[in-house]
Amino acid sequence: MKAVPPAGVFITFEGGEGAGKSTQVARLARHLRERSGREVVSTREPGGSARAEEIREALLAGLAKPYGPFAEALLFTAARIDHLDRLIRPALRRGEIVLCDRFADSTRAYQGAAGGLDARTVRALERVAVGETRPDLTLILDLPPEAGLARARARAGEGAPDRFEAEALGFHARLRAGFRAIAEAEPDRCALIDAAHEPDAVEAEIRAVVEARLPSLFRNATESRHDAA
Repeated sequence: MKAVPPAGVFITFEGGEGAGKSTQVARLARHLRERSGREVVSTREPGGSARAEEIREALLAGLAKPYGPFAEALLFTAARIDHLDRLIRPALRRGEIVLCDRFADSTRAYQGAAGGLDARTVRALERVAVGETRPDLTLILDLPPEAGLARARARAGEGAPDRFEAEALGFHARLRAGFRAIAEAEPDRCALIDAAHEPDAVEAEIRAVVEARLPSLFRNATESRHDAA
C-alpha cells in the first residue's frame, strides 16, 4: 500500500521593507531541511509562478499606483491565485513545507492599513483567493520603519527604490502598525519577531518559535531516525 504523505505545513513571513524576510526564509529553509527530513519549498509574493512574477514586475515598477490601492490589491490577488494553484497547493498536497516571503497579510497591511483600502474589501478579496489555504504559522518581522528603510536603501545601493520603498515615512509607520495589529488579533497563528537584532539572533528567535509552535515537524524526524536505528 502506498504511504500517505504527511500533511503539508505552510509558514509565511511578513513585515515591512528591510525587515530581513528573504534572509530568514533561506535560513529557516536550510534548518528545516536538516532537522525535519521533509521537502521544503521557498517562494515569495508577489511571484512564485511565471505569471505571478510578471505581475510582480509591474507592481514593483509602480504601474498600478496611479489607479489606487484597490487596483493594486486586485493585481496582488490575481498573482496570489496563480501562485496558490501552481505552486503552494500542489506542494502542500505532497506533504511538503512551504515557506513564503509575504502572503495575504501583506495585502491587509500595504493596501489596507497603509494604503487606506477598506478592510471589508481586503477580506473579500482574501476569501476569494485564499479560501481554506491559510498559513499554519506567520512570522511577522518587526522593526522601526526608519531602520528598515535604511537597510533597504543600503541593499539597493545606487538602484532606484521600488514602488513601496519610495513611499513616505508615514506610510511605513502605518504599515508597521498594521502588521502589529494583525499579530495582536491572531496570536494563535502569528508570532511577532524582533527584527532589529543581528540576523543570527533573529534566526535563533525564529527557530525557537517554529519548534515551539510546530513540534511535530521535528518529532516525526526524530522518530524516523530512531526507527531506522
